[in-house]
Amino acid sequence: MVSVLRAPGCENIDEKWFAPMYWGEKAVPVSGGGRGSAWFVRSPNGPLVLRHYRRGGQAALISVRRYFYAGYDNARSFAEFRLLNELHDKGLPVPKPVAALVTRHGILFYEAAILIERIEGALPLQEHPKLSEKDLWCRVGQAIARFHCAGLDHVDLNCDNILVRDDQVFLIDFDRCKLHTEATFFNSWRASNLKRLRRSVEKRCSQIPEARLNTLWDGLIAGYQQAINPGQLRNPQG
Repeated sequence: MVSVLRAPGCENIDEKWFAPMYWGEKAVPVSGGGRGSAWFVRSPNGPLVLRHYRRGGQAALISVRRYFYAGYDNARSFAEFRLLNELHDKGLPVPKPVAALVTRHGILFYEAAILIERIEGALPLQEHPKLSEKDLWCRVGQAIARFHCAGLDHVDLNCDNILVRDDQVFLIDFDRCKLHTEATFFNSWRASNLKRLRRSVEKRCSQIPEARLNTLWDGLIAGYQQAINPGQLRNPQG
C-alpha cells in the first residue's frame, strides 16, 4: 500500500517520482553528506531533491530502508513534510516540501521518501569559498538562533545540513527534528544542537588550522548570542 502527501499545486506527482530510475539522467546523486540516499532531480515542477530515508549504525544491519510502522502520522517522511510546512509558514529559511511517500510492507514495516525544493546555487557550509571569513560564521550563528527562537530542535545539526547562498543561510534535513512548545522551550536541547555542530565543524572543516577554526567558531557564537533572546542560553558551547 502506497500513500503520498502533496503540496498544493503538485497533484501531478505520483509514486514513480520517488524512484531515481524513473528520472534517468535527470536524477544526479548528491555527493556530500547523507548515506548515498539523495538525488538532485530536474522535474516538470522545477529542480527538486529526492531523499530516501535510510537507517544508519547497527540498525542498518537489520534493514537499510525499512522502519516499524506505527501509523501514517508517525511515518518519518510525513512528519518531516508537516514540519517543513510549519517552518516555512513561520518565515524560516528552509526548502519548501513538495511531496512525501510512505510505502507499506505488510503490517509491521514501511519505507519512506520525500521530495523537496532544491535551493539552487547553495553550497554546504564546508564548501563555501568564504569559509575562512568570520562574517560567514556570524551569519550562520544568527540563522541558527532564528530557528532556536522558533523552538526548532535540529537533532542532526551538522555542516552538510547548513546551506549558504549569497548572504542567505538555510537549514535542511529535518528528519526526527522537533518543534518545541513554549512549555518546553527552556531546555538543554539548544546547547546539544550546537555541540553536535561543533563536532561536525572539527571533522568537516579540518583544512582550517585549529586556532583559526576556534576564532571562526567564536564568530558563530557571537552571531548566535546577538540574535537569541537574552538569557535563553547562557552557555551555548556547553
